[in-house]
Parts: sequence; structure tokens; C-alpha cells
Amino acid sequence: MKALGWLLAVPLLGGWVGPTRPVVPAPGAGRVPVVVELFTSEGCSSCPAADEALRELEKKQSVPGVEVIALGEHVDYWNRLGWKDSFSAPAYTERQRQYAAGFGTGSYTPQAVVNGRYELVGSRRADLVATVAKAAKAPQAAVAIALAGSTAQVRVSRLPAGTPATEVLLAITENGLASQIGRGENSGLLLHHTAVVRQLLPLGRVGADGTFAASPALKLAADWKRPNLRAVVLVQEVASRRIVGVATAALGN
Repeated sequence: MKALGWLLAVPLLGGWVGPTRPVVPAPGAGRVPVVVELFTSEGCSSCPAADEALRELEKKQSVPGVEVIALGEHVDYWNRLGWKDSFSAPAYTERQRQYAAGFGTGSYTPQAVVNGRYELVGSRRADLVATVAKAAKAPQAAVAIALAGSTAQVRVSRLPAGTPATEVLLAITENGLASQIGRGENSGLLLHHTAVVRQLLPLGRVGADGTFAASPALKLAADWKRPNLRAVVLVQEVASRRIVGVATAALGN
């Protein structure tokens, strides 16, 4: 499986402009942020249970001392089997392949990846909670994101000791999405999704001094509902794919 150094972005339209709003870096209120990525598809009959597990985990935030940062990444390899998932993109399929190469597993759905360190079947709720709690014990970098008009100001510092080459990614997620499925394994079902990744962009690599700064423009499609959007900054080791830092901010109105 070939791992790509950078991920492709989903094509975007439109733009967003808002007031400058400083955002307190994660973790907020003493909670440790942990990223739960769910590789899913609307064409997979096993995926709705995992989608629900992710939605519940994000909504209830029931893991003590942890802020769960959800990322719903819809893969495209189910699209040829009767139903085309409108939220899917090759970039998320490739991201899953990168993880699969490191874990020594094949790509499957629903697969959850926690902080890039652990993988498991995404519908196993008890195992997912335990894995999130375990991942929260790892040291993390200091990451901050602030919104200034149509720009996100991103800062990274204080990488954990011994961290190898590291890249910074920016994801835009949207909540409150649903699809009425007309064909395939989930035909007739109304599927609800949380934190669907609409965009995933590479921002660059952390410098040799352990710091990073960038001010990427936020380019959002006109049909995305801004009150349901969040920006998520990921600091991820290039080789191991372990996530060593994260921050998030709501885009709002």
C-alpha cells in the first residue's frame, strides 16, 4: 500500500467571512483532546451502527477528562456496489490506506482510528470508549487555532520529546447531515451522520525547532451550513501517522 506524503482536498466553492474570534487552544477546561476518525460509507450495512456510536460519543462526551474530536471520513470504494455516497472522496480512502499500511490490516468499514495510534471496529462502543481513554494518556503538543475573518490562524509548539517529522492538517467538518438511501445494502434507510469531513488540507511541516505557524484561507461550499461547521487542526507524525496534537474551533454564523 502506497502512502502519500500529502492528502488531496475535496473541491470547494464559496467563502466565509466573519468577525475575528480568538479560540482557546485545546484541551479546554482541563480536558485532553482525542481524535476519533471513523472510516464509513452509506453503502455499508454495518456502518450505521458505527455512525451512531460516533455521534453519541461526540454528543455526550462521556469519557472522563477527554474531549472527543470526531472525524467522519466517507470512503469511496463502496460506491460501485449500488449506492454512491455523496460525502465520499478518494482522499479519505487513501488516508485509510495509509493507516492500514501501518497497522498491517486491510481497509474495511466501519473502521475507527483513535489518535492515529489504535484501530478497531467502529461499532464496538465499549472498546471505543476504552481506547479513547488509553489514547488520552499520551503526551501532546500545544496547538491553537484562532479565526480572523476568512482566515484560520494556526500555531503549534512544544512537541513531545523525540517526536519525528510531523505535518499539520486542517479539516472542516459538518454536523447535522442525513441521507435517504435509495439503493444498495442500506436501501430505504434514513442515515444520520456526525462530523462529516468536508475538506482535508495539508498546511505544512513542523519546523526543526518544534514550532509551526500558518494562516490558511477558509473556503467553504455555499451549501454547507456554517452553524454546523468546525475547523480541526491535526498535528500528525509523517511516518507513524500518530496524532500528537489537535485543536478545534466552531466556525459559527
